[in-house]
Amino acid sequence: MARVAAAASVPGAVPATADATRQAQWLAGRVLAHELLRSTGTADEAGVVVHNDATGRPWLAGGEQHSALSLSHSGVWVAAVLAQGARVGIDVEMIRDKAQRLASKFLNADEWAAAQAAAPDAHAAAPAHYTLLWSAKETLYKLAGQRGIIFKTQLLLSTFESGESGEIPATLVVGGAHTRHCICYSQPSPGYVLTYCHQSAP
Repeated sequence: MARVAAAASVPGAVPATADATRQAQWLAGRVLAHELLRSTGTADEAGVVVHNDATGRPWLAGGEQHSALSLSHSGVWVAAVLAQGARVGIDVEMIRDKAQRLASKFLNADEWAAAQAAAPDAHAAAPAHYTLLWSAKETLYKLAGQRGIIFKTQLLLSTFESGESGEIPATLVVGGAHTRHCICYSQPSPGYVLTYCHQSAP
């Protein structure tokens, strides 16, 4: 079972090397992580500390829980997903035309053709659609938890019915294995997209 939360960024002063916006996002992510832990009734939640590993992936130290955590932030939004005994990934993105401009770098030929059919370049919804595709691949990348993954060939998205919320069938290709996943998506507020996915341990 996974629990997801998203909230507007709150002010903070850590880490000191980041600008004010990054500090606020950093703090808000940790606040959300603790709120999710509290909502699950985790023992000794106050003793849990959020750390980042060498890849930047967050993990929880302390307490008696064995939860997986994923965090994301963009603009004024910060998102978190927490799951017991599962791998998780989450991503929140401000809708911009950047994803559309860079689509050929992260979409394979089939995904590119499907995207063009769903949201032609002249279509007003095109930036939102391409941002959603980028966000979905970011979520799958975080679920994989490995560096060096090639977005075009290892993070694969199937066709889906686009709307304000829904699910995107996806395939993760790692170490010769193909695993199927379902990426959930929604719009937490106008101008943003949110995607997340979790996979139970075998």
